[in-house]
Amino acid sequence: MLSFGIEEEFVLLDAARLRPVNDAPECRDGLSKLGFGAALVHQEFFQSQLEFASPVYTELSAAAEGLLEFRWALKNVAATQHVVAAGVGTPYDVGPMPVLTPGERYEQVAANVRALAWEHQINGLHVHVGVPGRAAGVVALNGVRRWLPVLLALSANSPLWGGHDTGYASWRAIHSRRWTTAGCPPPFTDDRDYDRRIRALSGIGATSDPGTIAWYARLSERQPTLEFRVADAQLDSGVTVLLAALCRALVATALHSGTSRNQPAPELLDAALWHAARDGLSRSLVHPVTGLLVPASDAVQALLEETRHQLLASGDLAEVETLLRDTTTRGSGAERQRQALATGGLPGLVLLLESELTRTPAGLHRSDQKFRSRDAHA
Repeated sequence: MLSFGIEEEFVLLDAARLRPVNDAPECRDGLSKLGFGAALVHQEFFQSQLEFASPVYTELSAAAEGLLEFRWALKNVAATQHVVAAGVGTPYDVGPMPVLTPGERYEQVAANVRALAWEHQINGLHVHVGVPGRAAGVVALNGVRRWLPVLLALSANSPLWGGHDTGYASWRAIHSRRWTTAGCPPPFTDDRDYDRRIRALSGIGATSDPGTIAWYARLSERQPTLEFRVADAQLDSGVTVLLAALCRALVATALHSGTSRNQPAPELLDAALWHAARDGLSRSLVHPVTGLLVPASDAVQALLEETRHQLLASGDLAEVETLLRDTTTRGSGAERQRQALATGGLPGLVLLLESELTRTPAGLHRSDQKFRSRDAHA
């Protein structure tokens, strides 16, 4: 069974205006006292952001409990700072120039992207899936390309920016298109081709090193993993677990089937990603196999059918079906944010962000009381 790891980014917000606040250093200190040290909690581009880098998992249940435990700790630490910790792709509003996290790397990135830097107040979910070597990683990368727009639609959770509804389900995805490399990776003949083309990009625009390649899926340079970077940060951990399970199953399916000769045209995938960013699950999506516009539910069903065999093999099918049903019934993160704002204004949106952060995933039957009590007595 393939292993996987999860990186969730969170933003800290002023509860009155839902603007980013620069309290990440204080929150990281508080989390460290609760046992979430530097190996698990990373700094991010701005001091209003932080990231949880999970341990390596093989079981979805362990991932669900680990994510929920961290989220309870983060919620309680944020409360001591009188801020809201939110899992959103973009904050509701942005204020003056944000404070960059000190460090040579972030300073170099900011210098390279120039005026884009201050607007890079976006938060993502990254899923790493273990692969048995770089050559196998390229086979898997070629196999998962066509499914990235569906994953984006499932994860869409950034409809708000600058205090307004953007009309997009994932405004974060639109932001991301402005970087030197963005969107869907091209197909590669093998791992040598991949490495050669990565080297050719070095130094061009904002691509200072392989870590600044902004494709929605790529091979990790530090770990033997294929990294999915397509998803927005998530309101609740249930969708995170769902996406992790689907990403793992897609990699396993691609490794089992090998690279298809019928690779989708890059312009079609690029347009499909833009379309998914605009509409999410609310209308149509490009079918990953036929290339035709279909109801979003049909594209999601195609993803489930593509991965069904591997989900059965890993024992994840029933849990994935439960999580997927919960997600489609309740609506995407983008839809829930819009509804909360429309019915309750900013207080309603604050309530949504706080309640969803620690919502127990559908199908996880163990009580979250242990997470509440551990944090309360730390």
